[in-house]
Amino acid sequence: MAAYAKHDGAFFSQRAVFLVAIVLVHIGLIYLFESGLATRIVKVIDPPIAVDIVQEQKKIDAPPPPPPPKMERPPVEIPPPDVVIDVPAAPNTTAIRETTTQHVAAPPPPPPRADVRTSVRLDVKHSPSTDDYYPPTSRRMNETGTSLVHICWGADGKVTGDPKVAKSSGSSRLDEAAERWASHARLTPGTLNGVPQPGCSDLPVTFRLTD
Repeated sequence: MAAYAKHDGAFFSQRAVFLVAIVLVHIGLIYLFESGLATRIVKVIDPPIAVDIVQEQKKIDAPPPPPPPKMERPPVEIPPPDVVIDVPAAPNTTAIRETTTQHVAAPPPPPPRADVRTSVRLDVKHSPSTDDYYPPTSRRMNETGTSLVHICWGADGKVTGDPKVAKSSGSSRLDEAAERWASHARLTPGTLNGVPQPGCSDLPVTFRLTD
């Protein structure tokens, strides 16, 4: 019992000391707040916070940079190759060379080709006989003669138009018979370079009695 009382007295003495210390601390804090010392200590410890207001700058989109200029490559010039031509040197000579220039005349043009012509002639094979047109009265009277008849023909040899007496035989009967005969005659036309040509001419028509 005495031990318990001894132990309890020591316990209470420790609690009293602790309580006294707490009271003293509170009294000191009250004093500090009352005297303003605590506020100065806080201000010293914790300096005022400076607030800077930073205004946000708008970002301006810059235009895209221009494309780089196109650099054209200059054409490559290939220098022409050096061509060396060996020209033989002229021989050294003291002889005087005579040079004459002769103008050769051009040969004369060939003469024009001469035209080849053939004359008209009577086509006896395809012409009637004058005996068939001999007037009977002229036969009985032994009348003969030659009439010159103007006659025209085509390229085929046929008579064109009406033949006319250019020179009389002296007998009208024989002249008329000559014109009739000439209208049925056939001619072989004359040619020019082988081409038959139409034309006109005086053709003698002869009436002669035969035995």
